[in-house]
Amino acid sequence: MAASQEMQDVPQVVATPDALALIEQLRQRHGPLMFYQSGGCCDGSAPMCHARGEMLTGDGDKLLGEVGGEPFWISRELYPYWLHTQLVLDAEAGRAGGFSLEGGTGLHFVSRARFYEEAEWAWLEANGRV
Repeated sequence: MAASQEMQDVPQVVATPDALALIEQLRQRHGPLMFYQSGGCCDGSAPMCHARGEMLTGDGDKLLGEVGGEPFWISRELYPYWLHTQLVLDAEAGRAGGFSLEGGTGLHFVSRARFYEEAEWAWLEANGRV
């Protein structure tokens, strides 16, 4: 991004078109959704999709932003590992985690990462987001 361009909001989580399509499919079936990225083992290391309010969040969790209009939370313990990257929610073929709503669709959500550009990181710092 050129220095002369005024930077708008820099999201800490975004979704690919495939993830957005799956979010819409799940929203039609289940209503409002929420996402949670934990650092647990097995299914817990994958982004989990729940009906909104099905999983309680608290002081140990951080709201990263929204994807497809749905809140995306991350464990505060895991957050430092993702801090310098934008979390990219994607969807690909395969079995979903046992507790995630996309089970049975033939797709599952995955988390990818993209390092912030210098101007993006400066904006996040200047706006108290990191």
